[in-house]
Amino acid sequence: MIYLDNNSTTPTDPEVVVAMLPYFTDKFANPSSIYDIAFKLKEVLKHSREKIAKILKVNSNEIIFCSGGTEADNIAIMGSVLAQKDKGKHIITSSIEHKAVLEVCKFLKKYFDYTITYLPVNSAGVVDLNVLKDSITPETVIISIMLANNETGVIQPIKEAAEIAHNAGVLFHSDLVQGIGKIPVDISKLGIDYGAISGHKFHGPRGIGIMYLRRGALFKSVIRGGGHENNKRAGTENIPGIIGILKALEISSERISKGALHMAELRDMLQESILEKIPQVLINGKDAPRVPNTLNISVKYVEGESMVFMLDEEGIQVSSGSACTSDSLAPSHVLLAMGLEHADAHGSLRFSLSGETTRVDIEKVLEVLPPIVSKLRKMSPFAPPEFK
Repeated sequence: MIYLDNNSTTPTDPEVVVAMLPYFTDKFANPSSIYDIAFKLKEVLKHSREKIAKILKVNSNEIIFCSGGTEADNIAIMGSVLAQKDKGKHIITSSIEHKAVLEVCKFLKKYFDYTITYLPVNSAGVVDLNVLKDSITPETVIISIMLANNETGVIQPIKEAAEIAHNAGVLFHSDLVQGIGKIPVDISKLGIDYGAISGHKFHGPRGIGIMYLRRGALFKSVIRGGGHENNKRAGTENIPGIIGILKALEISSERISKGALHMAELRDMLQESILEKIPQVLINGKDAPRVPNTLNISVKYVEGESMVFMLDEEGIQVSSGSACTSDSLAPSHVLLAMGLEHADAHGSLRFSLSGETTRVDIEKVLEVLPPIVSKLRKMSPFAPPEFK
């Protein structure tokens, strides 16, 4: 199997699994209990939070554990607007956000009459900061722009966007999910108020995430229950998951420079060779900074889903669009926002590499993809005669 869909999820690192195992069996107690084993786990929780905060360069009381990136996005945005219900009902986000942000905005609009402004992006997939500045009103309560796009890998100017927000007295949220573990991220220097991190995107376990909540940022808990996570997110802490995400962060922070260079070299090799071997291919996001592991292409006159199925038959796993919208036949909202025609957006493939991806893997893709494209183009009623 050649797995090139790491933006969707990553295999859990064996070192992470080993670190987690004792906390499923011997060290299984609820850290909120008052007997000795629980007290020891409470100390484990405290020290894990401190270590994670050090890696992310934030304060330990700004780390809120939750179930993953989607929850972190949800509770950050909902908690922020709830705390500012008397200020206004205007939210600004981008047209290329993950569904975890877009669906929250739709929910708030439908049931609570919030007004949502969707910022455009240019053809490279980068948010227009001038439009952001002009979109802020006295009613604006939060701005949400992702660090790196899950489909194209394009990196957004988050620091500059957060400065614009703060100069206008508006709080700023960023989905950090596709950046952490791929590029160095100093959250304190980004200047954001809320952030979302997901463990399974950088070889940690599923079911664990982190909401970054800047000290002093307005927030009301939307998950009610016990007083867990300093009354910010109720629910018994997932100690095995917390141990796992800590270990994954430690490993990724140690390997990030070497790993980023390795992935970028293979990604560029794949990109250049595809352009050489297959005519009429678009590289989506090529004119913007991208995370090093991601390549998004559009192959003219071919449907992305057909390429995904045929590559899978060859033992190669990629995606067309993002995994969270893979059940939809609609073209990628990200690519449409970048100005692609519907047909070209339908013909997209996303390759997302990992540190374990090899040159042999890429060579295999380059061996099987051109014949697949050629075969599909011969079957396409839209392909010009030269492809028949």
